[in-house]
Amino acid sequence: MRVSPFAWTALEILVGLQSRLRSFLRQPRSSGVLLHPISLPGPFGVGDLGAAAYRFVDFLAATRQRLWQVLPLGPTGCGDSPYQSFSTFAGNPLLISPQSLVADGLLGNDDLHGLPILPDDRVDYATVIALKRRLLDLAAIRFDRSDGGGLASEFESFRQAEAAWLDDFALFMALREAHNGEPWTNWEADLVRRNPTTLQQWRERLSTAIRHQQLFQFLFARQWHGLRAYAAARGVRIVGDIPIFVAHDSADVWSQPQLFFLDDNGRPTVVAGVPPDLFSATGQLWGNPLYRWDTMAANHFEWWVRRVQATLRHVALVRIDHFIGLSRYWEVPAAAPTAMQGRYVPGPADALLHALRNALGGLPIIAEDLGVITPDVEALRDRFGLPGMRVLQFAFGGDPANRDLPHNYPQHCVAYSGTHDNDTALGWFRSVSHQERTFAQRYLARSGDDIAHDFIRAVQSSVADTAIVPLQDVLSLGSEARMNLPGRRDGNWGWRYRHEMLNDEVAGRLREMTETYGRALLP
Repeated sequence: MRVSPFAWTALEILVGLQSRLRSFLRQPRSSGVLLHPISLPGPFGVGDLGAAAYRFVDFLAATRQRLWQVLPLGPTGCGDSPYQSFSTFAGNPLLISPQSLVADGLLGNDDLHGLPILPDDRVDYATVIALKRRLLDLAAIRFDRSDGGGLASEFESFRQAEAAWLDDFALFMALREAHNGEPWTNWEADLVRRNPTTLQQWRERLSTAIRHQQLFQFLFARQWHGLRAYAAARGVRIVGDIPIFVAHDSADVWSQPQLFFLDDNGRPTVVAGVPPDLFSATGQLWGNPLYRWDTMAANHFEWWVRRVQATLRHVALVRIDHFIGLSRYWEVPAAAPTAMQGRYVPGPADALLHALRNALGGLPIIAEDLGVITPDVEALRDRFGLPGMRVLQFAFGGDPANRDLPHNYPQHCVAYSGTHDNDTALGWFRSVSHQERTFAQRYLARSGDDIAHDFIRAVQSSVADTAIVPLQDVLSLGSEARMNLPGRRDGNWGWRYRHEMLNDEVAGRLREMTETYGRALLP
């Protein structure tokens, strides 16, 4: 009898998490590449989980990489940012491969003909969202007409297994569309306050739209788990990402308002951000609602436990973005014009990590401990044995004691040439001061003719257990390939590579370096 891949049990989840943690700890030297699936090549204007994703896994295996790090996989909301998602539990339907839907019988080849020609190096989100939605709607109609065909039983198993978040998410998305994309705080009061009678009336009215939203999530999960299994069979594990905060306009906040600081109309009273830092002189005003940590603690952080468990069903280990916020976080009045008006407030610290460890049987977590690091943050990270991060681009201010210089790395950390928030290594080198550029050349003992590979060599040769580099640095690309510029409203999250960029020369150089520094995936 075939068992649905979505029929998970609590025991299977726990055993799987423990196995992944032991596997991670057994391999002290490893390396990988940071690439969000949005950036994969392909004919539909945006990367997806189809053939190009499998070819990228083949590239990782051929270059002896052990890890593929991705950004959050949720459906993107404000500014197309993966860090502002409509749900922390859901997957992004933009990543569903239309060609795979043809293989499943949910689309025909004719449905893929005559589509608009879209850029192959950037994501035109407005056009892509409309195109992908039209194709997904066609697939949903065909699914309904065929009573699901061979996928019906898997779909029903998925709906039952994921009902704890899926029902609210599907209703939220259907309601949002019925209200012309308006944020949930602009809906009628009975929906904002989740009046049970009103919710039931809308469930009946939007039953088809709700079912289709559930189907889109099933199709994403089915394609993602197929890709993940393919990667695992080739020794490549996927590193996921959890933003510490969630978007206000999300199913998470709408369905669980008691967990957040909101007023009677559902609007945040205080929001998240960070004080002035390397990225912004006035700080960063993220705008996410802040948690009522005392309410969460009273329920043993059950929502957070479910959140991390859900992510770890998709990936082998996970980076917690803005880990500093677990020790203390920057609270800004909702009406403040910048983050400069904020203050630090203590976070849940040990209590949350204890709850996660008890529930998961371990902590397969990378702590994103960037920014202004204080002793309490380091102590929290170290008490739970979590690897922190080091970013080489932050290293060259001239101080030999800088924590991001490779000679200062601890062994138990993850070293990056840069992250999704940084410029590319080449872009950085071209834009920094003469003093930083000179120090980098002197430190790396290189001329800077190929600064991106000098950076890769520096993190790969370090004592850090794990080294991860953005694909843009593997390809020696400039600022045109930057993924995100913090504080910029538009133009982020759109970069894509072209298939021919991953040629034999690129693969050979990365493989040679990986083998030289003892990080290679075993053949």
